[in-house]
Amino acid sequence: MRVIMCEDKHEMGYQAAQLGISLIKEAIERKGQAVIVVATGLSQFSLYAHLGEANLDWSKVEAFGLNEYVNLPDTHPSSFRYYLKTRFVKKVQHLGAFYAVNGDAQDLQAEIERLNALIREKDVDVAFLGIGENGHIGFNDPPANFETNAPYIVVELEERCRRQQVSEGWFATLEEVPRQAVTMSVRQILKAKNLVCSVPDQRKARAVAMCLYDQISVYAPCTVLRTKKECTLLLDRPSSLLVMGDRR
Repeated sequence: MRVIMCEDKHEMGYQAAQLGISLIKEAIERKGQAVIVVATGLSQFSLYAHLGEANLDWSKVEAFGLNEYVNLPDTHPSSFRYYLKTRFVKKVQHLGAFYAVNGDAQDLQAEIERLNALIREKDVDVAFLGIGENGHIGFNDPPANFETNAPYIVVELEERCRRQQVSEGWFATLEEVPRQAVTMSVRQILKAKNLVCSVPDQRKARAVAMCLYDQISVYAPCTVLRTKKECTLLLDRPSSLLVMGDRR
């Protein structure tokens, strides 16, 4: 794992985008196309703003959604499909394909099987990620499943994870936050050739310290990122306070 310290979340988004663009271009040059995984959340705002301005042949890029709430329609402003379509898909020119996670599918198991069949045929070049306040990656809350080989799985959302969604303003009350989600599994995330993980804000400082120093465990899912050499962790000043001290 490589750690990059940034002055603020805007620089972090720029650095994450530049790294991602370089890796995507490299994949296109090597094999004629690139496959990426796209995440959501406040941590990705600046990233997508910069990706939308990239000089890149997006027609040669296929993107998979990382996760989605169960039974939340894509018209809901807090659904991840809505987020990705408005902040990413519509901002890039002629994206080759976007494989959304339809968490409100009438037959959810069939939808998961569809996604699993699609991604098993792909080699993912870059996965853009964040880390949750409870240490989750994707929606793999503690205790996360480190054993399943299924690419996408249904998970129960931990209360702290659901409270984070309220504190970030995605939902007005805890009762509104769905209790289940479809997420890319830990093992599938780690299959990506490169991981670009952006973690801003002081509220994530404990999760950053967990990621870098805690014992690798299902109770601290983000620690598994340390097993991945091709993982870049991007931090801003507030999120790095517990690992670097106040560097101002």
